[in-house]
Amino acid sequence: MLALVNAMIPKPGESPGEWWGNTGHGEAKRQQNVRDGRRADAPFDPLIDFFHDVPQPVVDDAWAQGEPRQSNTVFGSPCTFKAWPTVPTRVLVGRDDRFFPAEFQRRVARERLGISADEMLGGHLVALSQPAELSTRLIAYVATRRAG
Repeated sequence: MLALVNAMIPKPGESPGEWWGNTGHGEAKRQQNVRDGRRADAPFDPLIDFFHDVPQPVVDDAWAQGEPRQSNTVFGSPCTFKAWPTVPTRVLVGRDDRFFPAEFQRRVARERLGISADEMLGGHLVALSQPAELSTRLIAYVATRRAG
C-alpha cells in the first residue's frame, strides 16, 4: 500500500522541477494566498506556508536546528518508474495546507492517479501539527486493507 500525504504526485518520467508547472501549482498557490488575505505573489515564508498550525514548541525546536541544507539536484532528476505500482494507494490531504492547497491536491490525485483524496485537519506539516490524527488515519488505512 502507498499512502501519499500532502504529496507531489509525479507522472512517470517527470522531474520534480517539471512538476510545479505541469500541475499548475503556481496558480493554485496564488489563489490560496489571496484566500489567506495575502498578496497573490507573496514570497514563500516557511512560517506562513508550512508552520502556521504547528504548535509553537515544535516550531521553536525546528528553528533551533537551523535551516536544513538541501540540494537542487533532485529537482532535475526525472522519476524513473514507467507506471505507478498496482498496489492500493491512498492520498491524504491536509485541508488547511497553504502550500499545496486542498482543492489542488484533490485535482492532481484525480488526474494522475484516478483516485479521490481523503482529507484531514491540518496544514502542510500534518506530521508535526496533527501527529495523533495522522497516525490514526494511517493505521486505519492498514486495518481497512487487512479487513478487505
